[in-house]
Parts: sequence; C-alpha cells; structure tokens
Amino acid sequence: MKSLLLVTTAIAALAAAPALAQDGPAGSIGIDYTDSSIDTPLGDADLESWSLNGVTAMPAFGEWTVTLAADVTNTEFLGDDDTAGAASVGLSRMFGSDTRLGGFIAASDAGDDTAWTGGFRAQKYLANSTLTGVVAYTDVDGVEIWTAGADAAFYVTPSLRLNAGVTYDSVDDVDLDAWTYGVGAEYDIGATPFSVTAGYARSDLGDLDLEVDSFNVGVRYSFGGNQQSRDRAGAGAASVGIGSLLGIL
Repeated sequence: MKSLLLVTTAIAALAAAPALAQDGPAGSIGIDYTDSSIDTPLGDADLESWSLNGVTAMPAFGEWTVTLAADVTNTEFLGDDDTAGAASVGLSRMFGSDTRLGGFIAASDAGDDTAWTGGFRAQKYLANSTLTGVVAYTDVDGVEIWTAGADAAFYVTPSLRLNAGVTYDSVDDVDLDAWTYGVGAEYDIGATPFSVTAGYARSDLGDLDLEVDSFNVGVRYSFGGNQQSRDRAGAGAASVGIGSLLGIL
C-alpha cells in the first residue's frame, strides 16, 4: 500500500520516543486482534485483523502539543488478506486546567485510493474521567464522509479505565448513514509499563441492511505516565483512522 512504508517508519519513530527527554513525550505502542461478524441479508461473514499501532504527544511550542499516531493493519476476509496503513498529526493546546482543543489531519489507505481526513477534537478532563468529542470530514477520491463521535472514559482505579462511545458517519454521495456504539477497558499489569485491552463495537449501516459486531483484545506498552496522564498529555486518542465507517469496510 502507498502509505505502508511511511506508517512503518512512523511507528519506529514512536518506539524510540521513550529515549527522549523524560519530561517530553507520552504515549503508547500496542498490538490488537479484532474478530468481526458481518450480518447481511445474504448471510454472515467473518473478518479478522491484526493491528500494530502507536501514539505519542509531546510539547511543541508555548502551550501547544503535537500528537503523532500511526497504525498498520492486516485484514483477512473471505480468504483474502490485505495490509493497510494510516497516520495522523494533531496540534492542540490546553485552555484553563481541564480543557484541550485542537485539530488533526490524517491519511489512510482505502483500497487503491488514499483517504484524507481533517477534523477537530475537544477533551474535558475531570477528576476521574475524560470526555472526548470529535468532528471530521473525509474525502476518498471524491466521496465525502462526515463523522461525529463522542467518548466517555472513567478511571475506576489508576490502573483500570472503562470507556463507552458512539460515532455517526454520513456518506454524502451514496446517501448512507451508519451508527457505531462501543465499550472498552484497559488494565495496567502491576507496576510494569504494559497493559491489556479489550473492547466490543456494534455498527449498523441501516441503508445497506448490514450489521457488524466486533470484539478486540490487545497488549499495550506505555511511556510518559499512566493511562490518565496519557489522556491529559494529549495522547489519549488511540485511533488514527478516517472514521468508523471506513474502519468497518
């Protein structure tokens, strides 16, 4: 794929981030496995994927923060497998002591084309939780997709985070709407920098009479602080994709 070399290089750079100044970057590198069941009027189909992903946030200038993220995903579907990459860069800053606002741009493989996304992200930090809202616009070879999403993460303990979110996608050119609902969890393994993750998502593409149920598990290596510190540093956004709908398809 066109962006695979770029993404692989970006993940290698993320892996080197912990060697930088201790008061600098915060983020994580992870491996995830996802099993999806696609329910269509013609029957069911299974889709499996493995993903190597990373995200890091670091001070840029003044009160601004740069967030870099990348992932490479291998997907097996109906006997075929495909490897695709995605990468994004974001710029944000704190307003007051508990609100972060910023924008991002992303590029992702979409078949033989590249999908380009621009968006705005807002985060509100509370004592034991993080609220996130995202609005994004994607163009894939002239096809326009609008995405709006919200997520709430709650820290049951410093080592355990639970989250729930919803995303709405609208594809203008084909008059297609999709809703995705998901829940997830991340648990730190003792005093180590490693954690385990798990999640479930259900997507409903009503106009196509198609539903997707996805389960995922993963292992993550973090640097620059615990889970909540990553959120507050601007590295809490794990996804670098171009909208939940394209992630499904």
